[in-house]
Amino acid sequence: MNKISKTISLLFIAFLLISSCTEKEAAQRPNILYIMTDDHTQQALHAYGHGLLDSVFFPNMNRLAKEGAIFRNSFVTNSICAPSRAVLLTGKYSHINGKIDNVAPFDWDQMTYPKLLQAGGYETALIGKIHLGGKPQGYDYSLTLPGQGNYYNPEFIKNGEEELKFEGHCEALIPQFVIDWLENEWDREKPFAINYHTKAPHRNWMPEEKYLDLYEDIEFEFPDNFFDEYSGRGRASKEQEMEIVNDMYWGWDMKFEKNPFTGEESRLPAPFGRMNEDQLAAWNEVYAPKNENFLNDGLPRENAIKEMPGGEKLAKFMFHRYIRDYLKVVKSVDDGIGRVLDYLEQQGLLDNTVIIYTSDQGFYLGEHGWYDKRFMYEPSLSTPLLVRYPKEIQPGTVVEGMVLNLDHAPTILDFAGMDVPKEMQGKSWRAIAAGKNVPWRDAIYYHYYEYPGPHNVKRHYGVRTDRYKLIHFYYDIDEWEMYDLQTDPDEMNSIYGNPEYAEVQEMLHKKLGELRKQYGDSDELSQQFIDQIKSNEN
Repeated sequence: MNKISKTISLLFIAFLLISSCTEKEAAQRPNILYIMTDDHTQQALHAYGHGLLDSVFFPNMNRLAKEGAIFRNSFVTNSICAPSRAVLLTGKYSHINGKIDNVAPFDWDQMTYPKLLQAGGYETALIGKIHLGGKPQGYDYSLTLPGQGNYYNPEFIKNGEEELKFEGHCEALIPQFVIDWLENEWDREKPFAINYHTKAPHRNWMPEEKYLDLYEDIEFEFPDNFFDEYSGRGRASKEQEMEIVNDMYWGWDMKFEKNPFTGEESRLPAPFGRMNEDQLAAWNEVYAPKNENFLNDGLPRENAIKEMPGGEKLAKFMFHRYIRDYLKVVKSVDDGIGRVLDYLEQQGLLDNTVIIYTSDQGFYLGEHGWYDKRFMYEPSLSTPLLVRYPKEIQPGTVVEGMVLNLDHAPTILDFAGMDVPKEMQGKSWRAIAAGKNVPWRDAIYYHYYEYPGPHNVKRHYGVRTDRYKLIHFYYDIDEWEMYDLQTDPDEMNSIYGNPEYAEVQEMLHKKLGELRKQYGDSDELSQQFIDQIKSNEN
């Protein structure tokens, strides 16, 4: 089908979807504010009750949880940046929308929920990070970071064409751009639908000037399994390359100008060159003395985190530099959300706006000694989801049903009063957020593809129920792992092949097969993607 035919088809679909709406219903349709952070994780959100942040509080995110709903079992279908965003836009799994990894191109010509909203009378805007390449479609206005974007003095692409550079920190700029669009560009005769996407807290966690010294006086406890030796599991956890101590860069991640052990320039230096003179001076005032103190305190031997006392000192320094910087940029995100909420409230728009807060996936904050995401293990499989809409959702609502990022597009269309196209694979969670007792899923399906690739995480797919999880690692291995999340919530010991769980294992294999069939995935399709990558390499 060519582009013209696709456009005509989308317009026709949109006409059918809104044809049942009366003028009165259309006039009452809510605004949609979809806030997506990058790599924010449930462990870093006080509302989820994790002990790591007893002394760190993000008031605006927690306001959304207090005044709306918190989803305790919110998950993604493929825990990596660009594919997760493609799932959001299309309501389809990666193997259907074509964006299986960060490398594969995204087809903007396919149906997305912003196109349907736009055709259905909404004014749409995309502001911040999208990471899908190409010219965004379905938006009346877009101002996006190119690729991953930069924290300091970033470039933005306006409407997919014009590159503009701005002075300042991206997490101060992006919320202001949202407010500016609402104030100056939005046609108030229409409801709005905004994708407000932050860069933070994506690596490499460059804090805003006013927060450079924040949390520096807080000592955080290592996660219980920080010094994980990966016994009780297969090759995948042992062969990953996402350990804080062994795999982070001294420049990019730890913010040193040179490797303290070798004196050589870091393989990936931090982008200090983007800063202006005042920004760099403020940075050095905080970080230079701390780096110097670490160097003068006696260098621990590298790659020795299991040895005492030097290895633990190295691990403690790297863990704290990472965690503190991560939380600092999350604080800037929280500030930005507060500014946008305040504006909506001042304009009398807040209570007629469905506000959805989430992240493209979860992240490791030292669990198993890791950072990054990708694995189907809980810290990266799960993601925050907070929703405020007082016309339907009672304050303090807790939702236990398992939802996926696959469900967001159908849900947004549902709130907009539009039917959900049958080709979307997700389900609207609008009813369960409102406390209604409706039939819901009892298991979720996951599939990760980006291997060989960064961080060396094997390809795998799997199924998760409310208690159990089954994972199959493939490509250059053929290994199964299974976990009882009730007795082993940290997933330290696989019970696959344990005779005591034989019936559970059989049940999970059956459920996995059913879900793969339901969503149109198969070993044959996985092999096609592998063959395609090998062909491209040649």
